[in-house]
Amino acid sequence: MARLTLLLSHARRHHHRLRPLQVPLSSPSETSPVPSFFFSRSLSSSSSSSSISPVSYPVKPKDPDEEESPDASNGAPSPPSPPPRLPRAESQVPDGGSRPWTRADARFVKDGPTISPVSYQARVAPLPEYRAPEPEETKGDDGQLQREARRIQSGARARSFFDLQEEPKIPFPTLIVPERKSQKVPMDLMEAIRQVKANAKRKFVETMEAHVNLGVDPRRGDQMVRGALTLPHGTGKTVRVAVFADKAAADEARAAGADIVGGEELIEEIKNGGGKLKFDKCIATPTFMPRLSKIARILGPRGLMPNPKLGSVTSDVSGAVKEAKSGRVDFKIDKTAIVHVGLGKVNFKEEFLLENIGAFVNALLIAKPVGLKKTSKYVGYVKNFTLCSTMGPGYPVSIQSLSAAADHYNKLQVK
Repeated sequence: MARLTLLLSHARRHHHRLRPLQVPLSSPSETSPVPSFFFSRSLSSSSSSSSISPVSYPVKPKDPDEEESPDASNGAPSPPSPPPRLPRAESQVPDGGSRPWTRADARFVKDGPTISPVSYQARVAPLPEYRAPEPEETKGDDGQLQREARRIQSGARARSFFDLQEEPKIPFPTLIVPERKSQKVPMDLMEAIRQVKANAKRKFVETMEAHVNLGVDPRRGDQMVRGALTLPHGTGKTVRVAVFADKAAADEARAAGADIVGGEELIEEIKNGGGKLKFDKCIATPTFMPRLSKIARILGPRGLMPNPKLGSVTSDVSGAVKEAKSGRVDFKIDKTAIVHVGLGKVNFKEEFLLENIGAFVNALLIAKPVGLKKTSKYVGYVKNFTLCSTMGPGYPVSIQSLSAAADHYNKLQVK
């Protein structure tokens, strides 16, 4: 109880210290929500006779735009008044602040200001500059070329303006069929000789060459084709002949017209000469064959090694030298079963070339392998026969004309 009495006394003492506060009101009927402790103690207890004087504010003057114009009293139509000004956006914010209106605020206000939608100017691509049409050019190739040039330039400007790029046109993959050259029809031997002579147009005298494709297997030893013959009218070349002989055989070779004759000294010269040879044909006696083994690696790859099957190893040295000088020809099949041989010069007469070719065909038939048996001499053995010059085109020859040339040569040999 004592504590309660002490608390009330302190509260009364503190309340007396506050000075009375007069709060202005807008009108006698309106009251302000000011807390009661702001009033004097006399307002709540003993000083009820004292009154609070009201506060009045001056009347707000009217807007001059709202006043009636003098023309309206005379009955004249007044000009349309401008739309009423909307209050500032800061004063219309519902929470009483000074920030601008937002769309979220406008959604919850009944008579708020109208917010016009935002519109942007439409973007239009600039049009290309106008160019007056040029006068028509004169008709002809020049006018057509100029029109084509203008068309290409206009297309290039359009592509550069719209940033367009031409896509590369990739052709659809197709199989390209190789063009096969038409094969020449085999012709008569005399006609082929005339064609070869007519197409030999080089600055030097070309050689008449024969290329024969044989139907044999060069890998088999029993089907090897090789031989030698003496052309009736020679090869047209100057042949240098070397003879390996001594004593009487050497003197006989010199008398027959051999260019080089020697024995051991000739072998040593070839061995130490660095591969340089000064002859085209080589003939040896049987007694010198074992000694030629020292230079076999030099003569063999060049086709100069003496061979008994070709008649270059013989005791009749003078006869061998005369044959080599008169036009002896050696032939041998290569790895592709083809025989290549020269049969004279293109400046020979046609009859001379015909006889030389007949002699070669006869020697080719003689060298036919025994194991290759067919119904005819040529069927299965001679596949095709081609004549050409050193640097000219080739002409195929018929088998019938070759057989006739070989028979004609045999008749001449019998006579």
